[in-house]
Amino acid sequence: MQQSFLQKTLALFFSLLVLTLFPILAQAQNATGAQGKTEILWLGQAGFLIKSPGGKNILIDPWITGGPKTPAKYKSDLSALGPIDLLLVTHAHVDHLGDAPAIAKLNNTKLYGPADMVTPLIILGAIPADLGHRFNKAGRVTPIPGIKVTAVKAEHSSLLVWKNASTDKMEHHAAGEAMGYIIELENGFKIWHMGDTGLFGDMKFISEYYKPDLVMVPIGGNFTLDPDDAAYALRTWIKPKMVIPMHYNSNPMAKGTLAEFQAAMKGSNIKIITMTEGEMVQF
Repeated sequence: MQQSFLQKTLALFFSLLVLTLFPILAQAQNATGAQGKTEILWLGQAGFLIKSPGGKNILIDPWITGGPKTPAKYKSDLSALGPIDLLLVTHAHVDHLGDAPAIAKLNNTKLYGPADMVTPLIILGAIPADLGHRFNKAGRVTPIPGIKVTAVKAEHSSLLVWKNASTDKMEHHAAGEAMGYIIELENGFKIWHMGDTGLFGDMKFISEYYKPDLVMVPIGGNFTLDPDDAAYALRTWIKPKMVIPMHYNSNPMAKGTLAEFQAAMKGSNIKIITMTEGEMVQF
């Protein structure tokens, strides 16, 4: 009888323990996204589709229909991108803003971007007011539970060129300052999408403070870092684990090449992840 009582007591104890710990463990698992991987698809130029460990789709700088290197399946059908949970734009130049307004409306998803870019988009009727989120450098948002986005400096310009629906004429509007983004995913993995940028000393501070695991860096030159300057920033100031070169091979004025970048990075321990447009990598 004593053994039976002891067995029942132990069974009750373990049942209570499981009931207590299971929600905590499940919550922790959901918070970290431990069950999933990070997938990154390069759409060309500075455009990437990131699938987070928690299964959320993050789209950055979607120059899709006008992009000369966009994979055909997306170029002809924006819905082929799938549902977009988070839409980020670094600045208003057409090869970054691209199809973002159309994608925001198609998915009923907010467009997150520089405050002075989002405002004229709303005023011009490119997006409805409820689909624009304005923030600025040093601003941090949590658009999806478990995912944080911090706007950081980019050394670049920004100009919005848009057709005025009432006059049917193209207009240009000041669009604030260009930005980059530190994107922290559910499992703590951090991506620094630099947007369009040249060299600036605070690259060192941004790296030391936010500690990105992966950096997406422009290398095309003319409008942005060229291969040598990009390599200098990475080797001297940033020193990430991994880098994806971007913003090359799409504009004849931006002549920097992958081969030049690889040569400039020779001897570095930083892993260069080379991609072709339409290729996906996993982390």
